Amino acid sequence: MNKDNNILITGGAGYIGSHLVEQLVKTKANIIILDNLITGHKKLINKKAKFIKGDIKNKTALTKIIQNFQINTIIHLAAHLNISEAEKNKKKYYKNNIKGTLNLVNSCKNSNVNSIIFSSSCSIYGNVKGPVNEKRKPNPGGYYAFTKYKAEEIIKKFSKKYDYKYAILRYFNVAGASSSGKVGEIETSHGHLIKNIAVELLKKKPIISIYGNDYKTKDGTCIRDYMHVSDLADIHIKTLKHIDTHSKSLTLNCGYGKGYSVLDIVNILKKKNNKLIINYKNRRPGDIAEVYSDTKNFNKILKWKPKYDNLNKIINSAIKWEKKLNH
Repeated sequence: MNKDNNILITGGAGYIGSHLVEQLVKTKANIIILDNLITGHKKLINKKAKFIKGDIKNKTALTKIIQNFQINTIIHLAAHLNISEAEKNKKKYYKNNIKGTLNLVNSCKNSNVNSIIFSSSCSIYGNVKGPVNEKRKPNPGGYYAFTKYKAEEIIKKFSKKYDYKYAILRYFNVAGASSSGKVGEIETSHGHLIKNIAVELLKKKPIISIYGNDYKTKDGTCIRDYMHVSDLADIHIKTLKHIDTHSKSLTLNCGYGKGYSVLDIVNILKKKNNKLIINYKNRRPGDIAEVYSDTKNFNKILKWKPKYDNLNKIINSAIKWEKKLNH
């Protein structure tokens, strides 16, 4: 990446965005962060990046930023992402996740933008038994998944019209915190399991809720593929280099290819604090039983090796970050 590369990161003050910016500022690129700070946080903003408080729902502002900073690359992370909330407030999710993406893409008209990386979700596959690969036809069950699927379609549809290459990265579950200790997950409203447990473990009477223990899985709880956030950030940088070098669009699943149940995770944490009480609750609307990644395609294209693909490493980094936040 060179110093003439101007990268706009929407949602760059959020959990994944801040880890990505932390790695990108080490390259010579100019980083511009756009975030409305609703779920992003001021303390996660990297001093070496330019920060603009703004919203993807404002097309005029987006167009201005893309033109003024001569943006070549957009990494689009800004989204609402609480699965249960999406079911209850579809209008909010439509306006932000679908309409916001449309605004962003249309702002690229007559600009220097030649690549867009989009953070999508494995939830677009719906319920899947065994590992899922990128060829699988999307079958979004919940509304959040539907908004991600629609945003993917928008990015693909306009790529020829506005002459940009794209990479769609379908995230599996993201967890952990940077080894630098400077960035981690602050927001609790997303309902992320490992974040929630790390918060609870620091309490005198830790309680963790498990939503649904009657799924058709080995122990009745949902199965997911957990990836360390620093590895995910690294994947964005590798993907960007790949589409720049090969001038070819691509879609990749971002996971380690291992499925863990909610109970697997909770039991690891129970060993760290045996006072942890498990509270079983009803299933959450929009949740799917099982999804984990088939990584063959991903490994072949990016020739990428994870640094943190160990559940204990992920969990320990999340706990360490939580302790730091509390001091």
